[in-house]
Amino acid sequence: MWMLFFRICDFFCRFVPNRQRRTYLRQVKLFDWYRKYNALKRAFPELNFHHTKMVKGGWNIGFIVDNKYVFKVRKQIDKDIPNEKIMREKRITDALRPFTSLKILDIDVVRLGDYTFYKYKFIRGHNLNHFRLKTILSHRAEWGRQIAEFIYGIHNARPKEIQDLCTGDGDGWNHNDICNNVLVDTKTMKIIGVIDWEYSGWGTLETEFKNCTRFSSTLRAAGFGDVIQSEYKKLCAKSNKRA
Repeated sequence: MWMLFFRICDFFCRFVPNRQRRTYLRQVKLFDWYRKYNALKRAFPELNFHHTKMVKGGWNIGFIVDNKYVFKVRKQIDKDIPNEKIMREKRITDALRPFTSLKILDIDVVRLGDYTFYKYKFIRGHNLNHFRLKTILSHRAEWGRQIAEFIYGIHNARPKEIQDLCTGDGDGWNHNDICNNVLVDTKTMKIIGVIDWEYSGWGTLETEFKNCTRFSSTLRAAGFGDVIQSEYKKLCAKSNKRA
């Protein structure tokens, strides 16, 4: 859908008479998407770019190529942004991966000229917050348990590799956008992964619980947040007994 939209917008840019205005529209409003797309095509000729889906997130756009790989890149190039900030998401995911049974993306960094892409394998699954209320109610106990275990694992993790990123108020590591990024295997109806970690960081447990249903009235109607918190308390109780 986004691919078609951007192609149409790019086509109509040709009819803007002012050259500077055309350049502005393509670079700022369309995020230089065509140049980024062509840079990938030149760098990965072995991939089938005839089957490409474009996605758009908070600070990024992405290309899902042949349902095999995702290439994510910043919407705007800012040469003043240090490399450490660009690498932040990879650092966090690499450090937190051992602390959860749910899949966390293994990110490769690909630099193509001015563009820095995150490359990772495409996970085939259905977004949890896109299910109907009836389906969520049927599976909320299992899904709530899985999400609680995920939150417990990463929130209580203290990997030394990202200790320098523990800044601001907080008591543990958060994904910070769980509501939009949980994938479910439609064959097994189990959660298989949590994607898109660009907003992850050090924060409070209360904030993480809120973010589990923040953008979905359906999840809130299903009482999904209450299930997650109930399962989390069980994990804490088990941990206290072992201690």
